[in-house]
Amino acid sequence: MVKKICLIASSGGHFDELQRLTELEEKYLIYKVTEQTSYLSADKDTYLLKQVNRTEPLLIIKLLWNSFVSLKIFIREKPDIIISTGALAVIPTFFIGKIFRKKLIFIESFANVNSPTLTGRLLYKICNIFIVQWEELQAFYPDAIYLGSIY
Repeated sequence: MVKKICLIASSGGHFDELQRLTELEEKYLIYKVTEQTSYLSADKDTYLLKQVNRTEPLLIIKLLWNSFVSLKIFIREKPDIIISTGALAVIPTFFIGKIFRKKLIFIESFANVNSPTLTGRLLYKICNIFIVQWEELQAFYPDAIYLGSIY
């Protein structure tokens, strides 16, 4: 049976990085989740969440809404593996995946060379596989797998 993978990331650079994992589409069923923006629309394989910014006053409300929508998507799609490059919009899906004992893979953003991301710090302990692209980040994530640039 072919495994199903959820590729989830916030809009912009995080989602751009994630979309470069195109070779996965040759072996697995893939669906994507990202944030709704003015320049991106959903297609049959992409679900959209509310865009989340950690400095906005509606942060908690949007995270709760995204949690509800993420659970609906998770139940509909039933992924075996969840892969992300961050940021905040992915947190509900990762915790849902953890509850349902799915394989969680986080790839720390290529843009962060010397310091961890907030999302990476929040998800590090619950991931099955945590990947860093810069050796310097292993000081923050001692159990991470260093692969260098995977893009």
